[in-house]
Amino acid sequence: MLIVAENLEQTYLSAGKPLTVLRDVNLSIAPQEFVAIVGPSGSGKTTLLGLLAGLDVPSRGSVRIDGLSLGDLTEDQRARLRAEKVGFVFQTFQLIPTLTALENVLVPIELRGNGAGRTAHGKATEMLERVGLGDRVHHYPAQLSGGEQQRVGLARAFTSEPKILLADEPTGSLDTETGKTVIALLEQLNRDAQTTLVLVTHDGALASRARRVIRLEGGKIVSDSTT
Repeated sequence: MLIVAENLEQTYLSAGKPLTVLRDVNLSIAPQEFVAIVGPSGSGKTTLLGLLAGLDVPSRGSVRIDGLSLGDLTEDQRARLRAEKVGFVFQTFQLIPTLTALENVLVPIELRGNGAGRTAHGKATEMLERVGLGDRVHHYPAQLSGGEQQRVGLARAFTSEPKILLADEPTGSLDTETGKTVIALLEQLNRDAQTTLVLVTHDGALASRARRVIRLEGGKIVSDSTT
């Protein structure tokens, strides 16, 4: 299995009291799967995605990615693992404000040591065009709308063709037509680059295209079905 989570629990302090947002979560995801994680707001979806990416450390339990236990890695080692194997699309975009759209898209390529030469620039520019931002490549985040910033984040994740792509509401700020384009790109990435997709979504159209749907409620997995 490419991703394995065992007995995951995440508890935070809220107003001085413990608040458990995930409890006893167990799941395995095989290479090249397309998985949608769904459920009501507050069910723990985003928390689970962050734990699978190694962006946070669980209160209990473990996560393995490609055979490596994230709990055995330092923060720097987890960051290197993400740079090499994991793309992440944040719901809050997480763009670098001092970089243009094109430069933001090139960041993971540079972190992976692939350089930012002519081929990388061409690939990044093409991906921005495919998400409808061909005329915004030299704009800074402050000059872009929320939907445009989200598309930059998507282009950034797609361009590096990661082994695993984790995305939090990738179509949440997009209009219907752009959302359809992004869904098609996700499916292409899964098919052609053999990227494993794990997406948190409220978008029924996107969830229906996934081949497996995991539903969370109250911090627990209540169903796990193939489509």
